[in-house]
Amino acid sequence: MIKKISLLISATVATFVVSLPTAKGQQTLRRQIAAIAGNISGKVGVYAEILETKDTVSFNRDQRFPMQSVYKFPIAMAMLHAVDQQKFRLDQLIHVTKEDLIGPRGVSPVRDLHPEGNFDIPLSDLIDYNIRSSDGSACDVLLRLLGGTANANAYVHSLGVKQIAIATTEKVQVPSEMIQYQNWSTPAAMTQLLRIFYQEPVLSDSSHRYLMHLLTTSGPGAKRLKGLLPAGTPVAHKTGTSWTSDGLTRATNDVGIITMPNGQHVAITVFVSDAKASEAEREGTIAKIAKAVYDHWNK
Repeated sequence: MIKKISLLISATVATFVVSLPTAKGQQTLRRQIAAIAGNISGKVGVYAEILETKDTVSFNRDQRFPMQSVYKFPIAMAMLHAVDQQKFRLDQLIHVTKEDLIGPRGVSPVRDLHPEGNFDIPLSDLIDYNIRSSDGSACDVLLRLLGGTANANAYVHSLGVKQIAIATTEKVQVPSEMIQYQNWSTPAAMTQLLRIFYQEPVLSDSSHRYLMHLLTTSGPGAKRLKGLLPAGTPVAHKTGTSWTSDGLTRATNDVGIITMPNGQHVAITVFVSDAKASEAEREGTIAKIAKAVYDHWNK
């Protein structure tokens, strides 16, 4: 009995000794992130996690941030879930009317191609436009097919992710500076959703691969999460950006999954809100934080 107790104590001490440097390392990384965040006039939120080991680092993890187009990632998940349930097919032609198209202030290549609407497009192309081109009209058509924002929101909450709110369409959000705050997430919740998407069987294999492909080949945001990482580093990500009004940018975001050299994966959310800073400064803040996380966990 004494021998068993001695072994148990030894194992506990060994675990503490091993974990102590890890904890100190996370504190060092958090201080780095805080220093980077402190150099910009605005609020910064970060949550990063090594998916294979569950090591995490965070900054303002539970505060609410406007998602802007980051919300197109969970909307795509909800749409692909509906496809998996055989409610829709990816090759199904969807009719788009002029009423579906967002106004000229918003980003919408599909609207620019068909300014009068009244065209048919495969569902797979709508999802592609929604993610890779951050197309607001495509996003709103997906929300229409899903039965509205409440259903997309309910899907996310059904996964156990409660601190995300999908409340308005792009058509409603784009013209207003303040409505965007209704579509919010905490950094912790968004990274939780990234983890669920990547590690849990919430989508079929084919739907998972399709969305990973779109996220990995997404066009916007080359100077954000990917900006300072080694060339060729795989990053599956979705950006979100508001307009700048009177020098204030309410949302500059990037969230995604970074594949590390050792094969592990880092799910990371970086939100920058209410910033009085240039685009280069805002994107640079995201890039520096991603690089600090990458360097620390690549040792």
